[in-house]
Amino acid sequence: MTVLHAVTGNTRDLGGFSVARVLPQATLRHVGPFVFFDHLGPADFAPGTGIDVRPHPHIGLATVTYLFEGSLGHRDSLGTVVDIEPGAVNWMTTGRGITHSERTPPAARAAGQRMHGIQSWVALPDDHAEDMPAFAHHPAASLPSIAFGGAKRTLIAGTAFHAVSPVAALSPMFYMDVDAEAGASVALPGEHEERAIYVVSGAIDLDGTRYPAGNMVVLAPGGEVAFTTAEPTRAMLLGGASVGPRHIEWNFVSGSRDRIEAAKADWVADRFPRVPGEVEFIPLPGSPAAVSEGSPTS
Repeated sequence: MTVLHAVTGNTRDLGGFSVARVLPQATLRHVGPFVFFDHLGPADFAPGTGIDVRPHPHIGLATVTYLFEGSLGHRDSLGTVVDIEPGAVNWMTTGRGITHSERTPPAARAAGQRMHGIQSWVALPDDHAEDMPAFAHHPAASLPSIAFGGAKRTLIAGTAFHAVSPVAALSPMFYMDVDAEAGASVALPGEHEERAIYVVSGAIDLDGTRYPAGNMVVLAPGGEVAFTTAEPTRAMLLGGASVGPRHIEWNFVSGSRDRIEAAKADWVADRFPRVPGEVEFIPLPGSPAAVSEGSPTS
């Protein structure tokens, strides 16, 4: 059997901007090292409006931002200030602790924009979980791209089909963006332990079943598997080797529950580094500051 199971995301409306949380959920905690996968939008922002995710902390993971449309400004406690555009990659290794914010850039806010993309977290292996934090921005032109058979394949991170992404992944993995015409046949690399397909738009046919947009299809390990696009389709291929059991609470990922409790205490006590130029922050959910604020905390 090729398909182990398929899941759809749990969609939340964040004030006119929908986010589908595909990972984690009760029936699917991870795919390889991927422990978090959010489908953002698509959403149209009127002039003068945008996204404002205030400074918040992370440990034990790498955040991966990949946009199909729109732009998003990133600022972090390392002093990084960069706008991400469609097809580029923001890869932030949080390690022992980092703080960052995400906001619509001023020009895009003034003009209005359509926003659409994927945000994911890759759990760090144990021997890198407490690394110094780091940030890397990779322009779209720097990523390996393969186009044949009616499909363009862009390798975002990891290795696949003898190609290597410049994004510095810390465990065996692959992450690929596929933009395909109707009727294209698209294979997944066979060398990786765990694999999945996420259908961003369009629909795919696999083993006699059609999977429309919003489905994450988890595959059995071993051998190359190919799906056929039923219409023009955008899909993300992802997976790799699991890094082992991980606890996830709020924005923290760790193999140790005690480490997460320490990170929560550090955030409440203002021991995380601050983002230069930012004065706001998101309180720890359930903390007195979050309760008194009376607004969403994540």
